[in-house]
Amino acid sequence: MDTKLKNNNKRGNLLTVIVLLISSVGMLLFYPAFSSYITDQDQKEMRKEEQMLDMLDPILDGNYLLYNEISNETESSEVIEEYGNSRFGLMKKYMKYGIFDESGTAILTSDESAKKLPEEFDGDTYALCVRFSFDVDGDISDIQVGGTAYDKNLQFTAEQWLYDNSVYSAASYISTPSEVQIMYAMTEQNLEAYLEQYETSNDMYAYMYVDELMQQSSFNWAILLFTTFSAAAAFLIPQYKKRALEKDAIVDTRRCPLEIAFIIGLCLMAYVRTLAIMIWNTCSHKFIQVFSASYGENLNDAISLAANAVIWFVYFTVVYWLAGCVREIFVLKKSYLRERSLCVKFLLWLKNGGNSMTEEIKKLVLGCWRTFKAFCRHQYEALLHIDFRDNTNKTILRIVLLNFAVIFVISMFWMYGIWVLIIYSVGLFIFLRKYLNKVQEQYQGILKSTNQLAEGNLDFPITGDVGIFAPVQNELKRIQTGFKKAVSEEVKSERMKTDLITNVSHDLKTPLTAIITYVDLVKNETDEEKRKEYIGVLERKSLRLKVLIEDLFEISKATSRTVTLHYMKIDIVDLLKQVGLEYDSNIRKANLEMKWNLPEHKIVLWLDSQKTYRIFENMIVNITKYAMPHTRVYIDMKETEQDVRISMKNVSSAELNFNTDEITDRFVRGDVSRNTEGSGLGLAIVKSFVELQHGTLQISTEADLFKAEIVFPKRQEVPDGENETEM
Repeated sequence: MDTKLKNNNKRGNLLTVIVLLISSVGMLLFYPAFSSYITDQDQKEMRKEEQMLDMLDPILDGNYLLYNEISNETESSEVIEEYGNSRFGLMKKYMKYGIFDESGTAILTSDESAKKLPEEFDGDTYALCVRFSFDVDGDISDIQVGGTAYDKNLQFTAEQWLYDNSVYSAASYISTPSEVQIMYAMTEQNLEAYLEQYETSNDMYAYMYVDELMQQSSFNWAILLFTTFSAAAAFLIPQYKKRALEKDAIVDTRRCPLEIAFIIGLCLMAYVRTLAIMIWNTCSHKFIQVFSASYGENLNDAISLAANAVIWFVYFTVVYWLAGCVREIFVLKKSYLRERSLCVKFLLWLKNGGNSMTEEIKKLVLGCWRTFKAFCRHQYEALLHIDFRDNTNKTILRIVLLNFAVIFVISMFWMYGIWVLIIYSVGLFIFLRKYLNKVQEQYQGILKSTNQLAEGNLDFPITGDVGIFAPVQNELKRIQTGFKKAVSEEVKSERMKTDLITNVSHDLKTPLTAIITYVDLVKNETDEEKRKEYIGVLERKSLRLKVLIEDLFEISKATSRTVTLHYMKIDIVDLLKQVGLEYDSNIRKANLEMKWNLPEHKIVLWLDSQKTYRIFENMIVNITKYAMPHTRVYIDMKETEQDVRISMKNVSSAELNFNTDEITDRFVRGDVSRNTEGSGLGLAIVKSFVELQHGTLQISTEADLFKAEIVFPKRQEVPDGENETEM
């Protein structure tokens, strides 16, 4: 068994080495494509034109350096301090130069032959010629660029470039050339030599060439192809014949902490630029120059390629190793962070107690972690509970900024950003799946509630967290409450219709039956005394039937809002006293003791006197019918700034087991057994007449205590038109 395991390990390691060699050699096979780009003539010409423009910059400094050699207007130390680091000192070794006055006489020249520069400027003697003309104020009045190396377009571009940059080259305390011409010239041989030296010594061009190479699709695809190939091998090879991870040296190496692997990964990404520089130097035959170019150039290239192969092998080995570290996440799953992360181990150590010196650190770290978790949870809950009734611009801006921050970080990884982008996309997929599953669950909850309402189940509890559908849930609750109320009102209305028919039939039938009976008795009775007695009963029953019909008529008009009100100023205190006096005999007959608590002064309100009288009449009649004999009745009146409140309290002779909200309905009586006379319309008429006059009637009970409170608002004088208008 051990022998078989060792053989499997050897085969796996051999396969790993083969994969790394394939990746390394594969990169070398792309070198001809890189070399063709580097040696591309169009690219060379483009880069040369850029160099021929950039190399002119020191000439601007030369104007001030040369002029101050002849003028001595500025201290030499100041000139050296300002232009001492200028490349003009090197550049003038490759060129001829001279300062000439307006007549063309040489003031300062590099050598004797430079005196002929004005005559040779437009000829083909020089590859580069530059002439600056300064006016009396020291401003550049003209710039001319010529020479065989510069075509018309490049000459124009160079003139514009020099003119634009001349603004930044002059120092205010350095004397400026005036009324002179300063000329520079380079032969073709000197120009080529200077450009070669300029390119070699200027790091900017090296970085520029490397950036151009890194932007080439062939370079990016080659790196991505073989990096992916090596990383995929790190996932697949360990599965080859079930290799034993603990016996694999490479896998054992992967047991490093997550933080170290992450830092190495960042360094590897940064190392790509170094690899691009290596490719550039190798393809330019500058990477290794052990032997002279005369007889050892091919040998130098062979050594360079071998060194490149070794470097690529090391690079892909690190890629393989990092991919193996990532594979450990899928192997160890939830235990990965606990076993591989130094930070998690440190936090666990703190959680388990640490030591006395780390108590404050523990609190700080745990506090930061809780804050971070709370922040993430808050953002997640905010997404789950978006209220679409509000302006969503803030939420959209928050999501866009968060996504921008993530993409900004990803862009910093350059070509390896695609790997980070894949990880981000996977994480985003997991988050969106969880988020949408939660939203779907909330949607199903709200849909279930809707279906229950549609089926008529009004008692179904509409509860639970439905997130973004919370406004819909609230509206459904309102609909449920409204439906319940409507159904309750409908049931109540149906019951009232039934009661109405029953009560009307009973209350009309009782006196009518009595009338019919006594009419027959009167017809057959011969005794005059009894006939008078029967006629008296007929009169009482007829009056009761009349009152009942009038009550029905009044409540019908009040309910249909067709009562005509005649408003006038009435003293409500005096009106209530008047009703009390008129029914004093009824009160005494009922053995009730009235306790009046009325204001001494007048209280004048705009009311209909007839309807208000009827209100008080019905209330006192109701008290005389249902109050317990030998008890007190309290009638109070209180005045406030806004209204007048009239309270009537009495002890009921019967048990108060009715619904106070229904006692003011038509044909509802406190005496359910109907032992007392009455239509059951008294309080209904009171309520209707009170509300028609913009007041309120409130009935309440406590044990056997019955309380009615009438409130009339203090209204301003009612317009005349309202007196005769139907309400």
